[in-house]
Amino acid sequence: MTDFPRSLLEFQRRFPDEAACAAYLRHLRWPEGFVCPTCGSTRGWALATKAHTHECADCRKQTSVTAGTMMRGSKLALTVWFWAAYLMATHSNGSSALQVQRQLGRGSYKSAWLLCAKLRRAMVAPERSPLAGLVEVDEATIACRTKDDPPAGGGGRSHQGKLLIAGAVEVGDGGPNGGPGRIRLAQIPDFSARSLHAFLAANLAAGATAKTDGWAGLPPEKWASVK
Repeated sequence: MTDFPRSLLEFQRRFPDEAACAAYLRHLRWPEGFVCPTCGSTRGWALATKAHTHECADCRKQTSVTAGTMMRGSKLALTVWFWAAYLMATHSNGSSALQVQRQLGRGSYKSAWLLCAKLRRAMVAPERSPLAGLVEVDEATIACRTKDDPPAGGGGRSHQGKLLIAGAVEVGDGGPNGGPGRIRLAQIPDFSARSLHAFLAANLAAGATAKTDGWAGLPPEKWASVK
């Protein structure tokens, strides 16, 4: 099942229940049939006493179809995971935790937020290449007051009541449509040179040129080496 569902109705027909979701995961893990990850045996059976779990006939090791995924050990139904993933992957502007909470009927905003956070991390391509060429870099703050922050927050570069982030965008050739290219965003603990250089090292390729606004924590020179 490699083709992607093109509508909500098609998605609902493919994944109507736990069994359908588990069968899909089982096919992805073992497209040619069960293979024990411990001993390599192809003899095994599904356990009736453990959901979505197979036991090897030779070494008796048990393996879940969710092993190694964000769903491992989760108490949420597979249908909830599948629906949340579909909604987040197909919505043009993304889906917020509040939207997922409402659409899936989750009672707790916290559980919906954790669900969305895990899915967002999983959606990052692990093989993506770092930004290259001319890269514009800047730092910013987003209002985010915790229970320990004063209601008024802090002014200037105060960290009180704020989420600190660093951002970088490729601007070398303007992209195919004349706009900016790929971007990277990350939360940082502070605006020190140490934190900002760590962000650059993680997201810029060797030889990239970091274009900054002159803030002392950011280097004006070419990012010639990543250490």
